[in-house]
Amino acid sequence: MKTTIKDKNIKLIDLIAGARPNFMKIAPIIAAMEKAYSEGVPLRYRLIHTGQHYDRNMSGGFFEQLGIPDPAINLEVGSGTQAEQTAGIMLGYERVLRDKMSNLCMVVGDVTSTMACAISAQKLHVPVAHVEGGIRSDDWTMPEEINRRVTDSITNFFFTTSETANENLRQIGVSDENIFFVGNTMIDTLLKNIPHLQKPKIWDKAGLDQDNYMVLTLHRPANVDEEDKLLEFLRAIVAHARGLPIIFPAHPRTAKILSNHSYSPPPFLFICEPMSYLEFNYLVKYAKGVLTDSGGITEETTVMGVPCMTLRDSTERPETVTMGTNQLLGSDPEAIAPALEKLFSGKWKKGAVPQLWDGKAAVRIVSCLDQLDI
Repeated sequence: MKTTIKDKNIKLIDLIAGARPNFMKIAPIIAAMEKAYSEGVPLRYRLIHTGQHYDRNMSGGFFEQLGIPDPAINLEVGSGTQAEQTAGIMLGYERVLRDKMSNLCMVVGDVTSTMACAISAQKLHVPVAHVEGGIRSDDWTMPEEINRRVTDSITNFFFTTSETANENLRQIGVSDENIFFVGNTMIDTLLKNIPHLQKPKIWDKAGLDQDNYMVLTLHRPANVDEEDKLLEFLRAIVAHARGLPIIFPAHPRTAKILSNHSYSPPPFLFICEPMSYLEFNYLVKYAKGVLTDSGGITEETTVMGVPCMTLRDSTERPETVTMGTNQLLGSDPEAIAPALEKLFSGKWKKGAVPQLWDGKAAVRIVSCLDQLDI
């Protein structure tokens, strides 16, 4: 006889999200938990938005596109220094837990919210699960690297995207019984939404054709906060793009720097506002190539088979380089010319999709949650 929900004690899982990439990673987990609950699995969730980032493209349409319900709680922490945000999130989440304890705090990715909520949970003896645990760039100048390492040092259960991440965790003494190699929930979201991608307005405005334009994203402080470095990158890309349209959805901070410099882009460089998830990935899917300093985009280009060049000295997603379509160019703009020449000559590697990046990571996570003693 099938056991019903009423016959079991329901486990309450807090799902923590503070920035746009977090919601992309959590969306499939929510869907998998809803389905499991309808089938008698005693798991419920409480979606907690820390308010670390506010993005107008996340209001309304973003949640609807990804099938995310309104958060149960919004801490509304807002902007501030790293320390101010960390303190605000810790205080806010502590109040939530004191009002009603959960059985598990599930954090995703590597933003400040990830680390801060993990700390507050452990202080109140709530176990922590980390989705994307074990990822490392070894670049301690990146706030995300600090967040990852602190979070993993106090995490109970690790849901990982690669064998590299598993080995990183073993090296810090994590037992295999606490490591669950499940795949990549960001790819769950991508594969689910590929049939629903939307052509952005810039497509017609820039006269784009499939495989005949480039996509550029830059947001790392080391690349954009130093005006000279940002301009060096842009000049190198423009000089060697063979006149192909370059679409550059610019972060507001980056756009402000360019505005202050009175930078005059050539007619084939289109600097535009950030796009919705469905629009941006439409642009990526049909591009000849992507230049970026984002980690998440390197995962998406790998799965979609799009050539990608990462303008950083290190990556926390080495499988996109060793297996996928990504190449690490470093932070020297002079590396751009030979990379673009390789792309235009048709010699870019084809790449392959890493193990378990198959759209089923969230289902595996929920199956594990059902078995955990929490």
